[in-house]
Amino acid sequence: MAEAADIQGTGPSPARRWLRRTITVAFGAPLLAGLLQAPAVASPVAPAADATGSRTVDVSLDTLSPSAPVEGDTVTVTGTVTNRGRKTVTDATVNLRVGPRMTSRSEIEQVTGRTGFRNDSDPAPLEDAPAVKIPRLGAGLSTDFSLSVPVADLGLDAEGVYQLGVSLTGQTSDKQYDRVLGIERTFLPYQPEAAEKKTQLTYLWPLIASAHVSAQTATDDQQTPVFEDDDLAAELRPGGRLDQLVALGKDLPVTWVVDPDLLASVDAMANGYRVKDGDQVVPGRNQAVAERWLDALEKAVQGNKVVALPFADPDLASLAHRGKDVPGSLEHLQSATALAGMTVETVLHVQASADFAWPADGAVDPSIVAVATSAGADKVIARSDSVRDDLPYTPTAARPLGSGSTTAVVSDALLSTAFEGDMVRAENSTLAVQEFLAQSLAITLEQPEDQRSIVVAPQRMPSVAQAQSMATALEGLSGRRWTQPSDLLAAAAAKPDPDASTAVPSRSRYPKQLRDRELPVQAFRDMKTTRDELDDFKVVLTQPERVVTPFGNAINREMSTSWRGEARAAAIYRNNVLDYLQTLTKGVQLVDKSDLTLSGRSATIPVTVQNKLLQGVDHLKLRLTSGNKNRLELNGERYAELPVKVGGGHSQSVKFTASANVNGQVPMTAQLYTEDGTPYGQPMNFTVKVSEITPTVMLVIAGGVLLLVLAGVRMYSQRKRVAARNAEAEAAEEAAEAEETAEDETASEPGEDAPGEAESDGDVPGQPSDPTADTGPESGDPSGPGEKVDR
Repeated sequence: MAEAADIQGTGPSPARRWLRRTITVAFGAPLLAGLLQAPAVASPVAPAADATGSRTVDVSLDTLSPSAPVEGDTVTVTGTVTNRGRKTVTDATVNLRVGPRMTSRSEIEQVTGRTGFRNDSDPAPLEDAPAVKIPRLGAGLSTDFSLSVPVADLGLDAEGVYQLGVSLTGQTSDKQYDRVLGIERTFLPYQPEAAEKKTQLTYLWPLIASAHVSAQTATDDQQTPVFEDDDLAAELRPGGRLDQLVALGKDLPVTWVVDPDLLASVDAMANGYRVKDGDQVVPGRNQAVAERWLDALEKAVQGNKVVALPFADPDLASLAHRGKDVPGSLEHLQSATALAGMTVETVLHVQASADFAWPADGAVDPSIVAVATSAGADKVIARSDSVRDDLPYTPTAARPLGSGSTTAVVSDALLSTAFEGDMVRAENSTLAVQEFLAQSLAITLEQPEDQRSIVVAPQRMPSVAQAQSMATALEGLSGRRWTQPSDLLAAAAAKPDPDASTAVPSRSRYPKQLRDRELPVQAFRDMKTTRDELDDFKVVLTQPERVVTPFGNAINREMSTSWRGEARAAAIYRNNVLDYLQTLTKGVQLVDKSDLTLSGRSATIPVTVQNKLLQGVDHLKLRLTSGNKNRLELNGERYAELPVKVGGGHSQSVKFTASANVNGQVPMTAQLYTEDGTPYGQPMNFTVKVSEITPTVMLVIAGGVLLLVLAGVRMYSQRKRVAARNAEAEAAEEAAEAEETAEDETASEPGEDAPGEAESDGDVPGQPSDPTADTGPESGDPSGPGEKVDR
């Protein structure tokens, strides 16, 4: 019944599977115990298979040269053997084992997945071939080896791919018989003569980096870019990742696939740049490094094909699955595509093809293809583990996709992923190179009578060690015995295989591990928020290009494929871009007002607009709105609008005419608007206190003024009378003094006044003078609780 269930596709129940495993263990345990308790056989002949023993010693293959030998060569293999067991290995021998010729690519894959030694599939050691003797190898110890064998002694009877194994045979103290204690396998591609129909092989050489440039620029005329960090310099320095890609690629037959944002960033560094350092912005110090790298790259790409990805290498899958429903997202892909070719030509002075789209890992579905082609790309670089061909051979890469308006260039998955692992260890690199060469030869031998075109699209940002391994593999093909180099444009134009698949994989087949690393929907919403604020900001600027260009490029960088798996870093970058934009928009604002007091039926209310930007603002309107039209109106209406134009670093006072009808407090709102009626910035609120002057109050004030005038006239008259009397008294006194003097000179007659006496008309009361006004020093205190407005 279990077999019937398997045939029907339902499978046995969990309870039945548990019972089956229990029975197996119950009956198998005694047999296993008997085998383990059996005495060791004294015979030196090893058992048929010893899976555990064959992993006792780790055999590492560090070098194999030449990687693709021909007749007359001598193959040399070097490496290390390490005793991973707890027993000392004695009487050991390191041997070469060359297996039979392989007949398919799948057989190569099967050998790659094997670990322990297998008598039924691993060949015997080469007879009469050199071997390395190791008398004793203690637990945990290692020793190096080197084996050299002429090709004529390898038993290679025909062209093809052969399994090449290096094994260690020896004994341990608990099992004193010879057996294989460790083995490592690789491949030996053998094509002594050039194939009649060589495979055209296109290798993409990617120059892509993560985003480093912020949306901020310096205030100079050149708008010097400001970098988030100076990490890009480490990749450009001698020995850095990008430096090695250029140094290795210049001598290889590759198609350069370039992110224009990388070129623009390095070009900005070469022309002087700034870097964020905490809360400060400091000058960048790696201008010479950038200049040297750009010069080397410009020389390296001369004469080679260059493909320009959309600016900042946008994540097409994220855009298709998460972003296309957010308004405006696809517009950025179109602008990024339009910017691509122009940037490459400006920086490298070469023409670049900008009609290729490259989704992450070459995985496609209908929505990805639709998004990729929406920006003008008519060629999509896919991969064979996404667009699968059910054929016994590897077809040509190019084929029409879907309806036929789009060309798919399907890269080979095995060749494209050959160097994705850790290539720092020499063994990993050697095995990867030999497998790559073996797979490429197997492709040619699948259909030797037909010439096909194959494309290799490696990982987007290979490490230094990965790039070096890639270069080693391409150098192994330099003999051009079974492949010949081609470029991506030629590969896309190759005649398609009529039997190759042209169907676009369904969305359900898109790999989950790739989907989990996509940008979230919120990322595209954040981009829309930034884009909307930028649109509102640019219309008021007299030089909008100084803002639109850096922020537009920053939004493109927010969609970069390099953010996959870097969700936190991506969110920080997006927040930094938006925060800086909002800082700029707040540079144009209304100056807060205190509450006003309006005394009278009409007055002018000033509102100040401040522009802290370095460029002028225009196309703005300032609207002042009365909260109570019946109490206070503006030009006879509830609100009034006046145009605003403020130079960079200046302020402008905009004056509104107001008319009061009734006393009381009136809330007022000032708000800036763009010419299309969109509010700009935050509103500013204040209060106007209306205190109207009535006719009665005017009469009282007039009466008071009249009394003051009359009092002044009376005081003036009194002063004149007093002055006249004082003048008469002074004249009489002078006359008396003159007469007395005359009498002294001529003898005075009896009965005349004595000297010193005079006639008096009586005492005249004195009039004190007016005191001087004491104004005192001016006060520095506020004038009052309310601001007075102009009348």
